[in-house]
Amino acid sequence: MKKIIVTLFIICSSNILSSQETFTRKDTLQGGLRPERTCFNVLHYDLNIKINPEEKYIVGYNDITFGMEGKSDVIQLDLFENMEVDSIIYDSKKLTYKREFNAVFIDFTEALQSIGNKGKTIRFYYSGKPIIAKNAPWDGGFVFTKDRQGKDWVGVACQGTGASLWYPCKDSQSDEPDFGATIKVAVPNGLMNVSNGRFMGSVDLKNGYTRWDWEVNNTINTYSITVNIGDYVKIHENYKGLDLDYFVLRENEAKARVHFEEVKPMMDCFQSKFGPYPFAYDGYKLVETPYLGMEHQSAVAYGNKYVKGYLGTDRSQTGIGLLFDFIIIHESGHEWFGNSITSKDSADMWIHEGFTSYTEAVYVECQYGYEKGQQYINGCKGNIDNTSPIIGPYGVNKQGSTDMYEKGALMLNTLRHIVDNDDKWWKILLKYSKTFRHKIIDTKTVVDFFNTETGMNLTTVFNQYLRHAAIPKLQLRTRKGKLEFRWNVIEDKFFMPVDIKINRKKRSRYQIATWVSSKLKVNSLQNVEVLTNDFYINVDLFKKL
Repeated sequence: MKKIIVTLFIICSSNILSSQETFTRKDTLQGGLRPERTCFNVLHYDLNIKINPEEKYIVGYNDITFGMEGKSDVIQLDLFENMEVDSIIYDSKKLTYKREFNAVFIDFTEALQSIGNKGKTIRFYYSGKPIIAKNAPWDGGFVFTKDRQGKDWVGVACQGTGASLWYPCKDSQSDEPDFGATIKVAVPNGLMNVSNGRFMGSVDLKNGYTRWDWEVNNTINTYSITVNIGDYVKIHENYKGLDLDYFVLRENEAKARVHFEEVKPMMDCFQSKFGPYPFAYDGYKLVETPYLGMEHQSAVAYGNKYVKGYLGTDRSQTGIGLLFDFIIIHESGHEWFGNSITSKDSADMWIHEGFTSYTEAVYVECQYGYEKGQQYINGCKGNIDNTSPIIGPYGVNKQGSTDMYEKGALMLNTLRHIVDNDDKWWKILLKYSKTFRHKIIDTKTVVDFFNTETGMNLTTVFNQYLRHAAIPKLQLRTRKGKLEFRWNVIEDKFFMPVDIKINRKKRSRYQIATWVSSKLKVNSLQNVEVLTNDFYINVDLFKKL
């Protein structure tokens, strides 16, 4: 597997997500780490299935190779309860199992234990009609549709819902196969399947189906494993030693050749800021899908209809969001943040989405300069609710609020200006990407890293933005001709520097915990400007005393 690495001035009440919801046994079976899961480590998936688009039906098996981390005669794998378990084979014998919701508890005739590096393999036969997504990618499931020529066009997106909605696996972000996966998918003749990694060849099965074989050599999270079925044509380029492949509907080949040119400056930008593309051996692909997009590792789903912005709209409301294709930039940014660096629990999905949303502004800055980048990221404030925490409850497969996207990005922009040294900031981000490349981490790991690299204690800053709904509020007043200030926050012992201007002159940076009287003479708060484009905060101005 990947390596897993007294309250002041409380005016607002804390809004803790976990206290508002009731979770069930089903939730803990899917999101928790019990002995039946922690006792083994997945080494490899070898998925071999047939998909019938007309019947919306899957049949086949997954060879799951694993190593024992302890001694146990029971392991938990996962397959949604609407799918059939046909049989589970180990050492040429059928194993007994018990199903509880989406969990499959597999019994072995004797306790298994670790024996060196030798893995054990079970063959998990299954079949059924997988969940059909109502609104992919926001709800998990398959999309079965037709292209303009009337040919089948199929995709799947299952982040959040769980990959086990369509294939048996250890459906936990805490474990990824050490030695990657093979994905072999048989589809009706005349169609192609595109999955993750490298294409290994196709086989005519002589039964009206052709099997398309793909191989992933890197670790990969379960929801990133994908199938894309359609009448695709392939566009291939090699850019500075990196294979770029685009699989698009035949009718869209010409426009794709022009539109996907944006991938090249994106790669230049992201590799300069975050290090080499993390999955060079598996290549980089964009695959046209019948839904908007998803960060499937080395096979990024693309459904933005070959327009700039977010389906032709600008999420920043500044006009800058129409200068680039949102789906290309955002979903590709996930290759570094989400696919390479993965959160152990879905509660910490801000590690994926916050950093990736920040890559949008980074790309704008690479292409159009610092001011445009800042304008773009601050324009995204309108998409934030600030009504529930970014971090969700742990162990129940539950994400926090959607604020993890733009609010997470603005928190990082705030950290950049706290550091107040761009050379240092970009070195920190590069080191972060390299340090945790192909690793599974949690929020504490991120906080500890930034504390160490900045030389500051930023724990309360992270906590306020991630664990509480409200953002920091800076309160200012004048008293006897002097400026006074304090933070109004939920987080105890909150400590964060902020920049202000007085009479348009940038002043010293302040560490503010309570009402502090400065030596700065101010006749009116109208002469005071808080740099809220640099720091994602609210400001209250009080009458002078």
